[in-house]
Amino acid sequence: MTILSDVKALGQQIWLDNLSRSLIQSGELENMLQQGVCGVTSNPAIFQKAFAGDVLYADEISTLKQKDLSPKQRYEILAIADVQAACDVCRPEFDAQKGHSGFVSLEVAPNLAQDTTGTISEAKRLHAAIDRPNVLIKVPATDAGIEAMSELVAAGISINLTLLFSRQQTLKAYTAYVKGIEKRLDNQQPIEHIQVVASFFLSRVDNALDTTLPEHLRGKIAISLAKAAYRDQQAFFNTTAFNLLRTKGANPVRLLWASTGVKNPSYPDTLYIDSLIGNETINTVPDATLAAFIDHGNASNTLPRQTDEALSHLAELNSLGIDIEALAQRLQEDGLKQFEEAFDKLLIPLA
Repeated sequence: MTILSDVKALGQQIWLDNLSRSLIQSGELENMLQQGVCGVTSNPAIFQKAFAGDVLYADEISTLKQKDLSPKQRYEILAIADVQAACDVCRPEFDAQKGHSGFVSLEVAPNLAQDTTGTISEAKRLHAAIDRPNVLIKVPATDAGIEAMSELVAAGISINLTLLFSRQQTLKAYTAYVKGIEKRLDNQQPIEHIQVVASFFLSRVDNALDTTLPEHLRGKIAISLAKAAYRDQQAFFNTTAFNLLRTKGANPVRLLWASTGVKNPSYPDTLYIDSLIGNETINTVPDATLAAFIDHGNASNTLPRQTDEALSHLAELNSLGIDIEALAQRLQEDGLKQFEEAFDKLLIPLA
């Protein structure tokens, strides 16, 4: 058993936060799945890096530039092909786990983050174009994105809700998800296949706060937030009301830990994996962090432990006058801006 198999046995899936043509065609992604990786996430920054650094794109980019297409259309042709190929590599995992694992994510254009109607339209179009049961369409967790997610769930589409930093926003997303499931049930449509993951970002929280905190709280707030969010999730999806939906086939929204590469070199490089392993969760991990975890990580059921201490840390933060919800809003806005900039940059060589 590898350490990734140990994590899987504890109920958590490790996904790779990377995607490129070389990763797929070299057989490396398939090898990672054999070692215990369970899925793949992508974002505009990942595709920007792939297009710039992977020689396997060069000929197709050259051919696409000869065609009467917009830069965004050229990007989508490349990205959709990669996601389809990654979905096919992950399909045995998806089938073996009866549709609860083996997913690959593709994000809607970041400039749609405040546009509910535009997000719904693009998500449906990308979902149809990819045409794989194990694709998740990635939607930013703005108010507009959460509303879009609800409608997309009602349309039978599985979603990766991204850029969550706020417990309140995450709870809002759960309510919207249930609304989408109930609408689908009202229309007598199947719900068993629908999966939604809520991507809760971690290292950016500590990176933003640490310089303002007393030493005993540094490097602790992101993990404390995650433990509190997990408690919220467990409470929400173990109510009598949701248990009734479970009997009709509904799946709970699973928390996905994102931004798990450690930004502060004084912290252990596996901090955001070791500390947050728990049942019915996912951790999406960059290559270097994954390699570090395989080399010297620790697989233990850490997520449900020390929740009271985590809540105490958050209460102390509040007593220091730090508004964690205001910070969450700012970090989400910053993240959206970063993804928009990455998306604009990846389109430049496709013009």
